[in-house]
Amino acid sequence: ALACLDPDAAARLQPHGAQRIQRALEIVRLTGQPLAASYARRDAAPDSRRYIPIALTPSDRAVLHARIERRFDSMLLAGFVDEVVRLRRHYELTPNLPSMRCVGYRQALEYLEGHCDLPTFRNKGIFATRQLAKRQITWQRNFRENWGDLVELDCLAEHLEETVRQTVAQAL
Repeated sequence: ALACLDPDAAARLQPHGAQRIQRALEIVRLTGQPLAASYARRDAAPDSRRYIPIALTPSDRAVLHARIERRFDSMLLAGFVDEVVRLRRHYELTPNLPSMRCVGYRQALEYLEGHCDLPTFRNKGIFATRQLAKRQITWQRNFRENWGDLVELDCLAEHLEETVRQTVAQAL
């Protein structure tokens, strides 16, 4: 479909890049223009906004891990598994779908398909969330190396919201 609507974009995108192809199709269908035209319009407009790079980084991994565990448990208590059951009723969910790559969903699907028991599902979900947090922290570290004036704040701080407000106010 993309090859018909925007042959240039189709030629640039990898055939196995389903998410990028889908996004390109969305842009072309919404704007009625090729992807390159949307990018050209975006690049031509000067950006008058001021960016304040702020990173929220945990000061204590053990506290972060405990919070992740509590959050996952609260999701389970709030009916996360029931949500996935309802989704399965309406959609054909398979592990290779982008939505099933989200933390927790793949593990829930494994549980619902009988590949593991509830405690194993819970542990796998918590572990996957910890892995995601670790990747995000690594990404922030790499970002920090490339962005000198990055302001790092402790995401575990008691009055974080107020600290962010003050940081933004000082930067403006």
